[in-house]
Amino acid sequence: MSKRSGVLELAVLGLLHESPLHGYELRKRLNAVLGSFRAFSYGSLYPCLKDLLARGWITEDTGVEPGAPARGRRSRIVYQLTAEGKERFQELLADAGPAAWDDENFGVHLAFFGQTDADVRMRILLGRRSRLEERLDTLRASLARTRQRMDAYTLELQRHGLESVEREVRWLNELITTERRGEEPGGTGTSGTASTDTSTTLSSGSAVRVLPGADQDKE
Repeated sequence: MSKRSGVLELAVLGLLHESPLHGYELRKRLNAVLGSFRAFSYGSLYPCLKDLLARGWITEDTGVEPGAPARGRRSRIVYQLTAEGKERFQELLADAGPAAWDDENFGVHLAFFGQTDADVRMRILLGRRSRLEERLDTLRASLARTRQRMDAYTLELQRHGLESVEREVRWLNELITTERRGEEPGGTGTSGTASTDTSTTLSSGSAVRVLPGADQDKE
């Protein structure tokens, strides 16, 4: 499975863990929860759902849309997790290895931190910070080596990239400090594993965005 399809698998299972959803609502929630600038086309969602169905991790139920008139009622496919799907979601949440820290995956893991064990959250945050600190060292060394050969605009672009990584490291430092205090970001409560409504989760610039595609009406 590719990194990108693995990220989408986690996102779909996480949203369905909160509640069953039909295809249209699932697309909207993916966009709202994960939307920053990592792009998935809607056309990639339905192959993912088909794969999850084949693996027995979700089921689908075709029902009539509530409130629709008797004539011409439109049916919608509602997706929900199976017991095996819930187990799979927990397995994915517990993965704190290097793949969880990378640009493609980190934002999606962060979106479901409210359902993730505290020790796993901390390992992912520390791993992400370590990876970005290595990137900072590389960018600084490259800038120092080549700045004399760059024109003004290329130099500004390099500085912008460096400042973006520095900002994320500062933000991670704040999150790590908050975790160590046993608090939740933006508040003073305990940081446990209670389920949260991810429709209100604000993810970082490393999150995933679902973009409109050609496959719009398979609901």
